[in-house]
Amino acid sequence: MTTPKIPLRDFFKKPEKAGFQISPDGNHISFMAPYERRMNIFVRDHDKDEARQLTFETDRDIGGYFWANNSRILFLKDDGGDENFKLYGVNIDGTNLMSFTDFKDVKTTIIDDLEDIPDEVIIGMNKRDQRIFDAYRLNIVSGEMDMIAENPGNITGWMTDHEGKLRIAVSTDGVNQSILYRENEENEFREIITTNFKETIDPLFFTFDNKNVYAVSNLGRDKTALVEFDIANGKEIRTLYENDEYDVGSASYSKKRKVLQAAYYTSWKMQRFYFDENFKSMIESLDQKLGEEKYEIGIYDSTKDEDIFIVGTSSDQTRSTYYLFDKKSGELTFIHKVTPWLKEEDMAPMFPVKYDARDGLTIHGYLTLPRGYDLNNAKNLPAIVNPHGGPSARDGWGFNSEIQFLANRGFAVLQANFRGSTGYGRAFWEAGFKKWGKEMQDDITDGVNWLIEKEIAAKDKVAIYGGSYGGYATLAGLTFTPGLYCCGVDYVGVSNIFTILENIPPYWEPYRDMLYEM
Repeated sequence: MTTPKIPLRDFFKKPEKAGFQISPDGNHISFMAPYERRMNIFVRDHDKDEARQLTFETDRDIGGYFWANNSRILFLKDDGGDENFKLYGVNIDGTNLMSFTDFKDVKTTIIDDLEDIPDEVIIGMNKRDQRIFDAYRLNIVSGEMDMIAENPGNITGWMTDHEGKLRIAVSTDGVNQSILYRENEENEFREIITTNFKETIDPLFFTFDNKNVYAVSNLGRDKTALVEFDIANGKEIRTLYENDEYDVGSASYSKKRKVLQAAYYTSWKMQRFYFDENFKSMIESLDQKLGEEKYEIGIYDSTKDEDIFIVGTSSDQTRSTYYLFDKKSGELTFIHKVTPWLKEEDMAPMFPVKYDARDGLTIHGYLTLPRGYDLNNAKNLPAIVNPHGGPSARDGWGFNSEIQFLANRGFAVLQANFRGSTGYGRAFWEAGFKKWGKEMQDDITDGVNWLIEKEIAAKDKVAIYGGSYGGYATLAGLTFTPGLYCCGVDYVGVSNIFTILENIPPYWEPYRDMLYEM
């Protein structure tokens, strides 16, 4: 099988359209598309193809956007890559464009879009002190805002209930995390539970009576599980779902029907555990229509009535393809394929793999092979090991432009979730603490040797390439095992741990002690 050599730019150029969303009433569809090489926001009527351009940014891409109500969209944008995002609003006819948080060196975050309060949102800003974020209630019509919670200096997150009331805060002293709670916005926050940063109790959203919360927790266990948590008294009430091998990362719910839908975890692919038969039936229907085995099915947006959805498929060999799904009729309407110029049949497959590190620890990862090869016939290929950044992160199954480009040029590419990666439990994560360049690096080295022993990789044609922590691992690989690699590429890598810890952004300051301990 001959695979055409695809131009490099085709892997990395901006999509024609992406980021599709639907208005709460279902009358309009929005998306991002390039204008002057920058991603901007467009809106079209539900039943028409012609779109109106709402933003005309030429210096930076829009950082993200959402529907505030049926007639107004809010979006975030920074200046020159400084990551100090400002919040803007614009009507869907292009009028009344305004910046709500146009303050120098101030970053805006979204705490709650207040779906049921059309003219308000709750935001966080480090306007008063660059190191911390206060919470503000913002009127998106007048631009008026009121601080509803002042950060005493240690709060790193805020959470609202289903009525948009700010009732939970998360604080840290650098290594210990506390959850604070109040019955209503008139009361003071009080500390409920304190844990070390290695322990997780992460509230996701309130139960539908606004009394308890659904949370992911590893208290008393290695893997995070979905639990119901008595937030007023700081106790787990019951375990809703846990997996023996992988961390549960999140959960979803129906706001209209007020039911918990599913828990989510990642094995080699994203997996769901269902609580709601209605939601399960919808996903199974989409699987049958779109191809369960080949693709992951994503639910990207829905109307407020949850009768019309924007859904999509993606895989290791293709970016998202968007569809409009009418739940009542079962009708599925094609919207857009993000990168139609990249033919799926020309892309390389990504295989889940595992191998044993030298101390017996099992390392999971992914091996992408040039088109036409599989795990049985790949022999003596030039190979690249690509360590991920973080390092508290993990690689996952899905389309990756860099990996696909390298595979198109004939390389086998190994992505190893070395110790210290997330998603495999607390013990596996902690096994990476203070192991930069040591056992973490050994895991990468052992992956390369596994490729060579399997005769997948040619011994004298192995390179290492990575960004951020992956760049550190690249430099460590070339330093400590110079005979293993014929070359390496360090992309924005950490070369001096002292330097990076001494130059963290101001709003990372609460985590400084934690970073030193890790």
